Amino acid sequence: MKPFAAIPIVMLLAASGAATAQSNITIYGIADAGIVSERGGAAGNVTKVSSGVASASRLGFKGSEELGAGVSALFVLEAGISIDTGALASSGQAFNRQSFVGLASKDAGSLTVGRQYTLTYNALGQVGDPFGSGLSGSAKNLFPVAGANLRANNSIIYTTPVKNGFSAGLLYSLGETAGDSEAGSQYNVSINYAKGPVNARLAHNHRNNDSATLTGTDSGRNTLFVANVDFKVVKVFFAYSNDKGLNSAPLNNATPLPYGKVFRPSLRGDDTLVGVTIPVGPAGTIMTSYIRKNDKTALNQDAAQYAVGYVHALSKRTSAYTSYGMIDNRNGAGYTVGNNAEAGSGDRAFNIGLRHTF
Repeated sequence: MKPFAAIPIVMLLAASGAATAQSNITIYGIADAGIVSERGGAAGNVTKVSSGVASASRLGFKGSEELGAGVSALFVLEAGISIDTGALASSGQAFNRQSFVGLASKDAGSLTVGRQYTLTYNALGQVGDPFGSGLSGSAKNLFPVAGANLRANNSIIYTTPVKNGFSAGLLYSLGETAGDSEAGSQYNVSINYAKGPVNARLAHNHRNNDSATLTGTDSGRNTLFVANVDFKVVKVFFAYSNDKGLNSAPLNNATPLPYGKVFRPSLRGDDTLVGVTIPVGPAGTIMTSYIRKNDKTALNQDAAQYAVGYVHALSKRTSAYTSYGMIDNRNGAGYTVGNNAEAGSGDRAFNIGLRHTF
């Protein structure tokens, strides 16, 4: 275990004391299904019913137990569900979305251990993307947040308390490679600010690509800045990521041949997003964004995404949505228009569906 993890553990345990436990457990989830029409892929056009178009469908269990002195134990177990078929989203993992346990204190912060979202992914989806990583405008289509850049196994996350709008997070994921503690490891840090109409985060992710049989490989590094400002009549979004090294820009594509040609991840580049959300009456929201991927390798495989969407709240828990997105690939780039749960198969996609949370 890295030294940083020991400090918050000691702080949290010292703050707690013997007390009569008060615990609670919550069952929660999202049921999201829609019609997806994809165009432009090598396999041909397709129209289908998909699960998790706006927000990935899920069933979760979370709970907490008061330990005394303002300290509580907590856990989350969250499984992805395919609403269109009723199957688990991942056959090899019961709780593929999240599974962690930890301690939390108002004064000392929180410490959690398990399979968790990276700080970089949370920054992009929660702050930088007007589509919230969903629908055909999802920033995941071009920003490098697939695979280990999205969720980290064997991870430890410490989050500080919020002071005057500022907080920070630190993630370390153990590679668990015998004989080499650094091989396959990952660390991720973020500095956060949220106060009034302004919300901003700066995150850096470092991924060690060594393995038990391969050493001395180039690491993957991402530095991401995201922000949004709420002007009431319009909310403005911005995101910028600088990506360097092997696995710094993993593909979200379901296939390496989306357009019939081999397409490999960029090893050096940057991504820029600008977007807005506009409230329409008491229940509607228009979303739109433009994303540019600038590939700085000799291949110069740039891409640009244009997207627009609309969400209408039917109640506090139920909403209807629609969106359209398209990607302009350059010089053999092979990015696809997906949504929250799917990577997509072509360079254009239309969505319409319904989402219910419970």
